[in-house]
Amino acid sequence: MGGDALQPRVLPCREREPAEGDGEEEGEKRENDHGYGLLLGGAPDSTLQPTGPDAILPGVADRGAILDVGLIRVDDGAHWEPATDAVAVEAALEVRLNGQPFSVTMRTPGADRELAAGFLFTEGIVTAAADVVAVHVDPVAAVVDVILTADRAGVVAAQRDARRQVTTTSSCGMCGRPDLASTRLTAPRVAPSRPVAAAAIRGLPARLAPLQETFAATGGLHAAALCTLDGDIVDTAEDVGRHNAVDKIIGRRLLAGRLPAGDTLLFVSGRTSFEILQKAWLAGVPLVAAVSAPSSLAIELADEAGITLIGFVRGSRFNIYTHASRVVPAMVAHG
Repeated sequence: MGGDALQPRVLPCREREPAEGDGEEEGEKRENDHGYGLLLGGAPDSTLQPTGPDAILPGVADRGAILDVGLIRVDDGAHWEPATDAVAVEAALEVRLNGQPFSVTMRTPGADRELAAGFLFTEGIVTAAADVVAVHVDPVAAVVDVILTADRAGVVAAQRDARRQVTTTSSCGMCGRPDLASTRLTAPRVAPSRPVAAAAIRGLPARLAPLQETFAATGGLHAAALCTLDGDIVDTAEDVGRHNAVDKIIGRRLLAGRLPAGDTLLFVSGRTSFEILQKAWLAGVPLVAAVSAPSSLAIELADEAGITLIGFVRGSRFNIYTHASRVVPAMVAHG
């Protein structure tokens, strides 16, 4: 393969149609549910297309999340030919607290503001939207600077100093912790207000697939979806890191003042690990389902947290590992 075989360039993504009320100026303050103005610096990362009173659904893949690269394609014979392929972007994002470096994470560009907010929430640095004064995004420098209130900044100063300044890879959500004890955060036990029908679980893969635009183009991303207890998707995110996809959803709800998540279900591609369960617990999500297997520590944490953990959601079958009584064969109409 010659030196010119790999020539990445950004693929154009389709432009979104302007939505009503899109005339707000870049960097304008917007009020959240706590009365704090969150300075949402930079252009929006994606269209938000609500499908209900609690929906926050991105409509298009983010520009810059996909690269078109050159390659040499080899078939089952001896034929080699130049070709191009779309691949998912993995790039560094620096997260700062009040202008000071805190962490660097590898992610797929898109929803960087929400990713930073969700990451800080699930790290225990931010506990509510009221802790955040502003979020400044510099998409060119790939930096998100989260401005905390004076009271919160003082509380987290020791945590920031204790955390090693390392790069968190797209496959690692626990890198940079100073000791084993710091990996464990807890919250009140969670429980849904009513059971969930098995049919709602079975239908999750088919409902999520059409919303995975970047995965459809690249085959190289994880996805997460926040759903109602009936299986209706209210928010989705994609990223090279499964924990990043979850953080993007949690961060979006944090900034909107919609945590804890309450009667919701988190559905993720791939396996479920300890870190995914911990993020769900902190966000108040009582059910977590995945297309693949959970780890032993994920099962242990789900049992402790009160989370119903479901794995291998494929076709008409799935496994329930904890708190199985919340899933029922059928549901009587409610409302």
